[in-house]
Amino acid sequence: SLCVMDGRPLTQFPSTHDLVLVGGGHTHALALRMWAMRPVAGVRLTLIDPHPKAPYSGMLPGYVAGHYAREDLNIDLVRLARCAGARLVIGPAEGIDLEKRVIHVPGRPDIAFDVASIDIGITSAMPDLPGFAEHAVPAKPLGRFAQAWQAYLDQDGPARVAVMGAGVAGAELALAMAHALRDRGRAATVTLIDRSKALTALRPQTRHLLLQNLAAHGVTLVEDTQVVSVHDGGVETQTGLIDAAFVTGAAGAMAYPWLTKTRLRTHNGYLQVSQTLQTSDPMIFAAGDCAHMAFDPRPKAGVYAVRQAPVLVDNLRAVLTGQDPRPYRPQKDYLKLISLGGKRAVGERLGLPFSGALVWKLKDRIDQAFMDKFRSLPKMPTPALPALHTPEVASQSDAGALCGGCGAKVGRGALSDIVSGFNDAATVGPFSMSHDHLRAFWDDPVVMTRIAAHHALGDVWATGGTAKSALIALTLPHATEPLAKRMIEEIMASARSVLGAVGTEIAGGHTSFGAELTIGFTVIGENGRLDLTGARPGDVLFLTKPLGTGVIMAAEMALEAPGEVVAEALEHMQRGQAKASDVLGKVAHAMTDVTGFGLLGHLHGMCEASRVGAAVSLADIPLMDGALALSRAGHASTLFPQNRAILPDLPADGANALLFDPQTSGGLLAAVPADQAQAVIDAMTAAGAPVWRIGEITSEQSIAVA
Repeated sequence: SLCVMDGRPLTQFPSTHDLVLVGGGHTHALALRMWAMRPVAGVRLTLIDPHPKAPYSGMLPGYVAGHYAREDLNIDLVRLARCAGARLVIGPAEGIDLEKRVIHVPGRPDIAFDVASIDIGITSAMPDLPGFAEHAVPAKPLGRFAQAWQAYLDQDGPARVAVMGAGVAGAELALAMAHALRDRGRAATVTLIDRSKALTALRPQTRHLLLQNLAAHGVTLVEDTQVVSVHDGGVETQTGLIDAAFVTGAAGAMAYPWLTKTRLRTHNGYLQVSQTLQTSDPMIFAAGDCAHMAFDPRPKAGVYAVRQAPVLVDNLRAVLTGQDPRPYRPQKDYLKLISLGGKRAVGERLGLPFSGALVWKLKDRIDQAFMDKFRSLPKMPTPALPALHTPEVASQSDAGALCGGCGAKVGRGALSDIVSGFNDAATVGPFSMSHDHLRAFWDDPVVMTRIAAHHALGDVWATGGTAKSALIALTLPHATEPLAKRMIEEIMASARSVLGAVGTEIAGGHTSFGAELTIGFTVIGENGRLDLTGARPGDVLFLTKPLGTGVIMAAEMALEAPGEVVAEALEHMQRGQAKASDVLGKVAHAMTDVTGFGLLGHLHGMCEASRVGAAVSLADIPLMDGALALSRAGHASTLFPQNRAILPDLPADGANALLFDPQTSGGLLAAVPADQAQAVIDAMTAAGAPVWRIGEITSEQSIAVA
């Protein structure tokens, strides 16, 4: 079953090989789902994609026409990667070093591989056409186009659209745009331009049907015309200017230029593959539109990408286990379905065209069936309990998976008697020493290292101090020496980047193997002047990060958090607080960082230490996108009940629940004199550091939320 082999979780097997999938295209998306159902023990799987979600291009014309919502097109790569047990690297691959066996992703250490596969699709950008980059948007990749089109569609007044490229893709877009604009009641001129004849790849009868529909939708067809440039006011051709306010390119689809620099064999920029989908390097595969099937050339079509998936998965498993790969045999003909703007479509099979509303319903059913594979992912099974177990084991097992990050902390109830009087940071002469470590909740060690480093620095920043040196402690999941070395190199490069940026030197550390990745830092810094004491009635409370990491990552573990919500939460956790500490440290009366005990837990600690109370405005507290919806849906960190117990009289429903949400690498909470409040806001704005005014300190020793 999912992520389990021979009754044992895959994490119990040592990692021996790195398999890296570059791109979240249709083939790789299907391959990941298949891999989840039958993984290979010992393989550490990585997916690289620029975005947390990948669009399904087959439904693009329907989206443009207004038949689908934007979300209907999205394959959630965060959920899919979690399901497949893969780490997701959110960033664009921009090169491969065949000698070092690494993949380049900007802004992070190179990613090593033993076996790799590439499925990055194609682009319809026209870098050599003057003005295109500034005044037009390519139809591929889909994400940027969809955003630009929606913004233009939402405008008022007459519309002027030009589509370059009168192939099937261009015709579908022109028809969809004309339909959508007409539905909005906007007077529209849509022009379809091609340097040769339109739709010549289709059989005559099918081409005739498309041309009829273009005319019926009022689309102006301009053929045998070369585009010279794109301007703010339209498209300049050899025969004159075509007036347009929205210009897109669906012609000249091309491979991404970096592929030709890999020294892999290419054909017109596309990676040349054998019948087993292997490139000229047998440990690197390619599939989908970025691949050229030299053994049996075919046009670029999604049907080939879909049919390649099971062969690709089998062959990846084969080379990783020492078996022989099997051949992929593309079908000679396939069902072509072309949208006609409204809910009608043209179909062609074996040279015979057919059209109408029923054809669109057929296309919709096929597209929805494809997307349903990713909307309903199989859930990770709960391990069966042994025959003999205590009642408490059963109740604890029903509580769900243990959260990572600060959500995995031991609650105050268990710690209160044992560590009473202890602080997060110890003072040694003029220096402070603090330790923090995080149980990994995200499979990318680079991201986890950045988060853990910023999290550990938070205790020093909360005093207004400066971190000078750090020790690193790593527990690595069981792996062979080469794979452990790769992970350590990624972690150390990331740690040096974060700590070095704030003048903190790594003085040493310790590593060991364990059940899972844990990253910790001991930070030594110069004492700042602030602690939890000193808050005074009338002080203004400031917060420097929104809340929500605990509930978002708990939902992500359950495959319920939208990918873009998770990606944004990860970005928040990787944002340091040095600038905020520098500003607030000069004027605040008291300050702390908001971490495992949640906003109200840490505010409670400040109020107790300062012998004051606080009034908090719920409406003024910033929340991460998606956090409130996930909280209302019942998701919560495993630490939430213990945080809630700190202040049991306060409500914990709706947005109130997020006040108890444990934060990993959370913001600073500062009590600032009221007469300095505006100066703080101005200074933070100038420093590019966000800040929110959320309440004030009161004389009554209680906390009120309104």
